[in-house]
Amino acid sequence: MESTRQQKIARMLQKELGNIFLPFAKEMQGTLITVTEVRISPDLAIAKIFLSVFPTEKSEMVLQFVSEKQKSIRFELGQKVKLRIVPELQFFIDGTMEELAKIDQLLKK
Repeated sequence: MESTRQQKIARMLQKELGNIFLPFAKEMQGTLITVTEVRISPDLAIAKIFLSVFPTEKSEMVLQFVSEKQKSIRFELGQKVKLRIVPELQFFIDGTMEELAKIDQLLKK
C-alpha cells in the first residue's frame, strides 16, 4: 500500500512527464504517448512509469526511444519538480488497452 506522500509524488510526476512527452509525440508523427500510471518505491528512489502508445504497433519503438532519452527526460523532470532527489526512471508499456481489445473481441464471439 502506497503512502500519501508516494501517491502525491506519483501524481506530480505523471503530470509533468505527460508534458515532457508532448514534444516527443510531435517528433514521431502520428503517435500518441500517454503516461497511464506512475508507481514510486517507498524510499522515493525508483519510479516505474507505464506508457500507453497509440497505435500499439509503435509501442516497442517508442519504448526504445524513451529508454535512450532516459537521462535527458530525468534531467528535464528535475528542472520542473521540486524534489531533492529525482527518482530513477524505469519505463514500461501499459498493456491494458490490448487486454481490453482482446476481452472485447472474445465477448463479441
